[in-house]
Amino acid sequence: MSSELLTADINLIQRILPHRYPFLLVDKVLDIDGTQSSRGIKNVTMNEPHFQGHFPGNPIMPGVTIVEAMAQTAAVMVGTALNMGDKEMQVYFMAIDGCKFRRKVIPGDVLELKLTTVRGKPGGKVWKFSGIAEVDGEMAAEAQFTAMMDLPKE
Repeated sequence: MSSELLTADINLIQRILPHRYPFLLVDKVLDIDGTQSSRGIKNVTMNEPHFQGHFPGNPIMPGVTIVEAMAQTAAVMVGTALNMGDKEMQVYFMAIDGCKFRRKVIPGDVLELKLTTVRGKPGGKVWKFSGIAEVDGEMAAEAQFTAMMDLPKE
């Protein structure tokens, strides 16, 4: 474990990820331990566009956006650890495995995204991560996913 855990605020997140509203799904990333683990925070609010249709009168955050928030947290973790701010890093899903949804995520919830690296190393393109999404300590979703990190050459 690194001696100093890093943090990425929204400004650094936007320097690492190409995503913008309405598809930027992580507000900050905490406890970044190199490329090994991190904890993302997503504040779920009613003004997000998917709540207009999923489901009117009973707003529930779509499961695919929960998994995307996990992936964005993983990308920010790697991007922060490898100093990829302003370097136009691109990340692409390759696989999603063992994905399970355990509880609804609704407006007002704070989604905590706990990510660990299963496989991947600086300079490598293919990374595998394990993620758990929780609300108030209760598991909302879990998944493992593989991503290709297109890291620009130095």
